[in-house]
This record gives sequence, structure tokens and C-alpha cells, in this order.
Amino acid sequence: MYHLEISHKNLPDSLANFKKKALAWANSYKQVAYYEPNEIAFPHHGFKNFLAVSNTFLPIDTNIALQALQTEIYQQKQILCCILNYNLKNQIEDLTNPNPDFIQFPTIHYFYPEVQLCFQSEKVIIYSVSDNCLGLYRAITKQDITGNVQLNAMAFKSRISKKEYINQVNQVKQRIWEGDVYELNFCQEFYASVSDFNPITAFFHLNKLSPMPFAGFYKVQDRYLLCASPERFLKKDQNTLISQPIKGTIRRGNTEPEDAQLKHELATNEKEIAENMMIMDLVRNDLARCSVKGSVKVEEMFAIYSFRQVHQMITTIQSQVSDRTSFSDMIRSTFPMGSMTGAPKLAALRLIDQYEAFARGLYSGSLGYILPNGDFDFNVVIRSIQYNSIAGYLSFAVGSAITYDSDPEKEFEECLLKSKAILEILQ
Repeated sequence: MYHLEISHKNLPDSLANFKKKALAWANSYKQVAYYEPNEIAFPHHGFKNFLAVSNTFLPIDTNIALQALQTEIYQQKQILCCILNYNLKNQIEDLTNPNPDFIQFPTIHYFYPEVQLCFQSEKVIIYSVSDNCLGLYRAITKQDITGNVQLNAMAFKSRISKKEYINQVNQVKQRIWEGDVYELNFCQEFYASVSDFNPITAFFHLNKLSPMPFAGFYKVQDRYLLCASPERFLKKDQNTLISQPIKGTIRRGNTEPEDAQLKHELATNEKEIAENMMIMDLVRNDLARCSVKGSVKVEEMFAIYSFRQVHQMITTIQSQVSDRTSFSDMIRSTFPMGSMTGAPKLAALRLIDQYEAFARGLYSGSLGYILPNGDFDFNVVIRSIQYNSIAGYLSFAVGSAITYDSDPEKEFEECLLKSKAILEILQ
């Protein structure tokens, strides 16, 4: 590929504004992927920071989507940008999707960049399949983003009422008491009909309000994902697999003493620790299915990490895989991620289909990229907005882990806390 390097000091504007102009420019393409780590210190790092665009669609058989992706990986020569829909579960397990899907992201989508902008510590590198890097740079710098500063307030509806939510949680608790599952991640959707939503503006508002190490933006024609995720699903670094499930959330304090007290409350909360431990064991089991025998280990347990809006309890688990283990083997063993399903996973997946009132789509799915050497990094799509511009349908979802001793009122409040950043920019 052709390339052009530009030092940060030679940019006509700040790097932050250059990124905004770049994403606004990119929106003219049919496929867009943007990965933003926000310079947040995180174990094993966050996403690589780059923007990729393409108008060339790869043929994908949606009936065998994971096999199609694996075939592409075998002949891959450059980075692949990729999303995995939660409904991929139906091809991994014998499951269905009973609820209507109003966003309609594909089961799997991926593309090779025709143009890629890599944002490095001291420079920006533009790569292009055509010898037009300087022209691309000039086109980006000429973007006018002065009008993209505000969003119109939106009236959101809940797919289920608070009363219905509490009733469903109590039914889930009954299934837990009956021994069907130990823990289940129960989610609810908020949605709105919109006519003039600007996804670029919304993404940067969301990213400013709630910067996360696995933030991202993804576009497939008229469908958009705006993601502010704190959670890594799965990373492969040479022969090491890394998963970092989150279970345990508490708000940030208004003062330093209050913040420290809330952080301590989360770190010592027996319910949150129990939830995290259940998912840790599930992830260890998932990784063991595709890893070298005896190689699964817990690197860090119940660690508290602080983000702009919340404190989170995160556990880091590692394993080793052989060179013969394929990408599809690893995904089949681990997807969907345990932190968004429950334990045992298959039973939880079936109950989620039974009790939830919406199709998750990319929510609880994954956004990531695959490198030519086989390494990859994928997040958990949470704290995210999905948007279908043709249908004028905007959606976000939140959830929490239900266990035998869950208080439905507190679970509902946890959902509202997780939706805070999104509601702040949209209302």
C-alpha cells in the first residue's frame, strides 16, 4: 500500500479535531471502522488506534458466517476489520432468535481497508491502495465540523416497563432457585424513532463523556455502531489468549473521599465478587476448550479499575493456544462471552431468548480486528448505541447479572447507572 506520514506538529489543527474530521470524511464510505483506546492505561493495552474505510464488499455467506470468515483469514494479507453479532450464537449452538431485530446488522461483517489512518504517538500514517495519500490528507483537513456540535434531544421508550422488568427478574430468580442456571445476564432495550441523528457527532460526544479503552465506531451502509466499551472479550497475542470479563459496577463519587469509599464498597461487595467468580470460572472453562492443556491461569482477580463514569471489577485470564488452533475454533469455544450470558452458558442463552423482549444485535456481540499474523483483539459491545438510518431507529441496551440473591430494584438501578452516559448525550 502507498503511505504518507504526518507529524502531529504539522497537523493544521489538534489531533483530536483531525480525528473528528477524519471520521466525518470517512462517513462517505459504505464501510467504516474506527478503534479508539483513549490513551487509557489498561492491562495488555486497549485497542490499536486507527480508522479504516472501504467501498469494496467481500462475499459473505451469512448461513455459514464463521466458516466464511475463517476461509478469508487463511488467505488474509492485511488487517481485517470485523464485527460479530450476538446472533452468531445461533450458528455456534442450536438456538434461534425469537425477537424482532430492528437494526439488522449482519451475523458477521468484515472488510479490508482501502484507506487506513493509523494514529501513533507522534505521527499519523495514511495508507491507501491508490497513490492518492496527499489528496486524502487534504480532503480530510478541509472537512467542516463546526456544524457537528449539537444533538437534538430524543424521547426514548423502554421496551419493557419497570414493573415488567421486576416481574421478569423474579421469574429468572425462580429458574435459578430451580437449578436451571446459577447466573443470568438479563438486559432491556431503550429505543427512539429519529429523523436527523448525526452518528459522528454522537460518537464523539459519547467518547468525551465516557472514554474507554475499547471504544469504537462501525458502519455497514446505513447501520451504525457507536461503542464506549470498557471490556475486552478476547485478544490473541502470538500464542497467548487473554480474556478480561467485567462483573461488578459502581458509580464514581462526587468527592475524593466518597469516590474512595465507593471503590472500597465494590471491592468488598460479596455479591459482586460472587458474580465475578462465576463468570471467571465460565471463561476459564471456555478457554480450556481451545487451549493447551493446563495452560489456563488467572493473572489478576477482582481488580478494580476506574473510568470516567464508573468503577468496574475486572478479572484477567490467560491461556496458551497451539499454532494449529484456528480463529473459528477460538470463537466457537468462547462466544458469546460469559459476562453477557450467564452460567451454565447454553442454559443461560436459552433463557435469555425466553425472557428478554428484544433482539440484542451487536449488543453483547463484538467489535474488533484481525492482523495478518493471526493476532486479534475484540471487545464486548456494551455501553453502545445501534442506529439504522433508513428505518430511523435508534437503540441501546443495558443489563445486569441476576443471581439467587439479586434485588430486582437494585438491578434496575444498576441498569440506569450503566445507561447514564448514553442518556446524557441523547436527552
